[in-house]
Amino acid sequence: MPEQNVEGVELDPRFEAELRRGVVQMVALHLLRTPRYGYDLVRLLGSSGFPIEEGTLYPILRRFEKQGLLTSTWNTEGARPRKYYVLSETGAELLERMGRAWTQVRDATDRAVTGRSDEEEGE
Repeated sequence: MPEQNVEGVELDPRFEAELRRGVVQMVALHLLRTPRYGYDLVRLLGSSGFPIEEGTLYPILRRFEKQGLLTSTWNTEGARPRKYYVLSETGAELLERMGRAWTQVRDATDRAVTGRSDEEEGE
């Protein structure tokens, strides 16, 4: 059931999904600065408050790899082979740009909801 505010206006359930989509991708790239396999990434995202299904994450990882943002290697030493992903140099550059964009959006949002201007913050 959709969440409601005190006036009975429903929050569009797509709002949170859309808001989280880009953030989850940025956080996943950040976590992949260290080589990780898919299920480990699912677990880390979930424990950080970004629950994600494997069926949602793996297409993102494949797309990132195809775009050159990640590289991957197979580790077959354990009982089950695991594909490890790690951020590429291109991915690191994109992550840095995403971080700057996130900071700008977050700061602008904070200014808008608190009524503070850029000039007031500089004082």
